Amino acid sequence: MNQQLIAFLAYLSPSLFVITALTSWYQAGLRPTAVKKLGMISSFFGILSSLILAYAVYQQDLIEISTFSIYGLGLSLRLDTVSMLMFSMIAILSFVIMRYSLNYLDGDHRQGTFLGRLAATIVSVQFLVLSGNLAVLLASWILTSLCLHRLLVFYKKRPGAIIAAKKKSIVARLADISLLIGFVLLYQIFGTGNLEIIFQNVREGISPLLATATIFIALAALLKSAQFPTHGWLLEVMETPTPVSSLLHAGLLNAGPFLIIRLAFIMEATSTASTLLIILGAFTAIYGSVVYLTQTSIKTALGYSSIAHMGFSLMVCGLGVYPAAMLHLIAHSFYKAHSFLSSGSVIDLIRAAKVTGAKRIGNPFKIILGILLAIAMYSSFAYLWGVDIQNEFQLFVIGGIIVLGLSRLFSFALDSNASIKLWFQALVLSAVVALAFFSLESIFHFFLMGNVPELTIPSLSEVILMSTVLTLFGLVVFIQIFSPILNQKSSFQALAVHIRNGLYINVVFDRIVRAHYHKEDSNSRIVLEEAEIGKYILDSKENNNEEQEERLA
Repeated sequence: MNQQLIAFLAYLSPSLFVITALTSWYQAGLRPTAVKKLGMISSFFGILSSLILAYAVYQQDLIEISTFSIYGLGLSLRLDTVSMLMFSMIAILSFVIMRYSLNYLDGDHRQGTFLGRLAATIVSVQFLVLSGNLAVLLASWILTSLCLHRLLVFYKKRPGAIIAAKKKSIVARLADISLLIGFVLLYQIFGTGNLEIIFQNVREGISPLLATATIFIALAALLKSAQFPTHGWLLEVMETPTPVSSLLHAGLLNAGPFLIIRLAFIMEATSTASTLLIILGAFTAIYGSVVYLTQTSIKTALGYSSIAHMGFSLMVCGLGVYPAAMLHLIAHSFYKAHSFLSSGSVIDLIRAAKVTGAKRIGNPFKIILGILLAIAMYSSFAYLWGVDIQNEFQLFVIGGIIVLGLSRLFSFALDSNASIKLWFQALVLSAVVALAFFSLESIFHFFLMGNVPELTIPSLSEVILMSTVLTLFGLVVFIQIFSPILNQKSSFQALAVHIRNGLYINVVFDRIVRAHYHKEDSNSRIVLEEAEIGKYILDSKENNNEEQEERLA
């Protein structure tokens, strides 16, 4: 395929989204017809371009598009399997989210402004995944945060939105500084920002500064993806329109794992950063998943779910199983986009339905039987797929965590007053999950072969660390499985209250960054906010009275 045509297609969708964002300046209010049409056209060509470019990458394996370069830094794009998987995912999600926004904000007096800011954010994410140079990667990394900030403060009069945006801004600047330091060190080591040249040189030799650079890159990824203890802002961004939550959880949060996957050859050169990712990622995954189970608000629960999944993805990156990390990243994006866009419908369905779930019995024998069934099923699939524990211990650990999830499913089905139908459904669902994991991981491994490092035999210290992580996951899951027995204890009930509040980590973080502090006169601000709240309550009462009068009439 012609190189100029490939370059045109690569820049086509981002350019159209830029035009959409600029057009929103002139149609910022109601009925922004041109902005709507341009947004949908941009999304459509994004999908079309991704399909054609994916075919070109299939033919040529690696395509570099360099527009200009000064001292090894400049505007260049890198098209390979990693970037095309991400670009295709973003193209599909942007089409769905843009289409959803047309109806969701129809009638809003600033709909044009919102669509323009949404388009600008999509452009920054597109350039992030297509980056072929450290300069483009850093610039798009910063732009994603700035564009997201404009979306978070879309409703400026909502104090909750302002607080969340302030906290996000602080964490984002720390991530930007960390990535800047890491890239400066990389540039000093290799003398260029071209990713392909850096990857080739890393394979030939390792510099003492490289370990320091990878640590700062890992910190940037951890901060970007709302990892413990800087995760609190993600739980408070619900004041923004739902499409923002969908784009944030399905796209922008993935920047952390994507950064590690994109720079996988650099990260694999040293073990220090990988250890950091394993420890913090695993702890965040356990923390987020435990707190998630105690939440009563559907969007807060989805927030903790994202925190846990990002932690799990970064842990998998630290383990070096990059195909599995990419698999979880893409799966999480589509799942979370659907979850947020359909959250309102789910609430309506739950309110309308009258479901009586199966009750747990608390029989230790049946619980242990469920755990043994899960281990047997996983061992069977691992044997069929030829997983070598000695040479693929990292993959075995990830699979072990999957087993823990299956054991919870089996134990719930067996240790309940449910019918045989539920047992059969649990068996089928567990088989589908295990089959999907092994099959899709193999498929992603095939596609990403040569684009990410292969698995290496871990050292003794790494085996101990991974075994410890697996043990901690197992301990948490076993506590959940035996919860019917533990629920009777008052100490367990008291602990559940603290867990529901996230162990108050977000409160501590608020105090550290002074999230609730404003330079304006606090007294006048409080009076203004109380007046607005009072006016809102009175208006609501009047509307309710009017509705009641109409019904009586």
